Amino acid sequence: MPPSLRQFDVVVLGAGAAGLMCAAVAGARGRRVAVLDHNGQPGRKILVSGGGRCNFTNLHCGPGNFLSGNPHFARSALALYQPRDFLELVERYGIGWHEKTQGQLFCNGSARAILEMLLAECERGGVELVLNARGIEVATPGGFCVKTSAGEFQSETLVVATGGLSIPKLGATGLGYELARQFGLAVVAPRPALVPLVLGGDEASWTELAGVAADVAATVEGADGKAVRGAGGGRQGRFGGRGGVRFRDSMLVTHRGLSGPAILQASSYWRPGDALVVDFAPDLPARGGLLEVLLQPGARRDLTAFRQALREALPLRLANHLAGIGAPQGWSNAALEACERELRRWAFQPVGTEGFEKAEVTAGGVDTRGLQARTLESRAVPGLFFIGEVVDVTGQLGGFNFQWAWSSAVAAGRAV
Repeated sequence: MPPSLRQFDVVVLGAGAAGLMCAAVAGARGRRVAVLDHNGQPGRKILVSGGGRCNFTNLHCGPGNFLSGNPHFARSALALYQPRDFLELVERYGIGWHEKTQGQLFCNGSARAILEMLLAECERGGVELVLNARGIEVATPGGFCVKTSAGEFQSETLVVATGGLSIPKLGATGLGYELARQFGLAVVAPRPALVPLVLGGDEASWTELAGVAADVAATVEGADGKAVRGAGGGRQGRFGGRGGVRFRDSMLVTHRGLSGPAILQASSYWRPGDALVVDFAPDLPARGGLLEVLLQPGARRDLTAFRQALREALPLRLANHLAGIGAPQGWSNAALEACERELRRWAFQPVGTEGFEKAEVTAGGVDTRGLQARTLESRAVPGLFFIGEVVDVTGQLGGFNFQWAWSSAVAAGRAV
């Protein structure tokens, strides 16, 4: 063996959430583990997540919170290591936390506490962390030989935890997909997810409302007019009307289009050509909720009254904008009811997304058909594992992607 070639039981590529967790679990089992990363700092995405407080899991996490070509694939790993298991680890380290909304758990302090916890767990397991390991190449002359600018590493097991393409300024690359293809695994085309949507054409006028936020419900509909199904199967099926995925949360108008939690959630299901359908008053009755005052006997019915009715329920600038572009075609009961329906199903036609630079995660990735669900090991290449965001399992907003990182990492860490 060349003197520069170092021997380990397990080499993990990627010092992010999944990679560090997997290394810690494997190290605790007595495996000799090295974690390699081309960055000079581990866990960079952890540090910026959740506004710097790290939304590290969600108490209500289940397979239905994920998109994948196989809606059942994540079930085994999520059952093996659940949110309460990670919460026990957090509490063991004395990290303060709070539930924000809908089961989302955040650190009371800095996200750095989560990173330091993972690094401490790795240290306990004797894991060696190698940073600035650039130019990674993998060969298989008996086991796996990983060549990098920081040296060469030999192992019987290789875990790919290199993440997706999201936020390239933090060091995101397509290395994991390249390695998957190198070893004959299929890759579902990566695309930005949990990402702001861009408006163009006539809808570009909406960007004049930049900074306006409103509570809405958002769905995605295809060219066939049917809503995209949400739970698990992603685009595999569609339901008409209310059968599709619906996100009730806030929308934010930006200088380029639409963002905010409701829009980010819907964006994961959106594809070019789809409509983003927004209900501007999701808490009001479906019929006559916004314009009820105009439907009363003897009520004033004109543009001024219409604008005032919208102002009662919506932010001022939003109400004024909708009054200017969405006034009813006449003032009869039928015209007002048709206008109400339009305001409750306002169809935007986004021209694109803001791309991987603004996407919180990457959808698509290593095709789950090539992986064992219980261990994340390649079916065709023994000893090769893929975990975390690099796999075609993408969580909704709210801590689900971190939980997938922990769960998939533990599944692999106990198997390597």
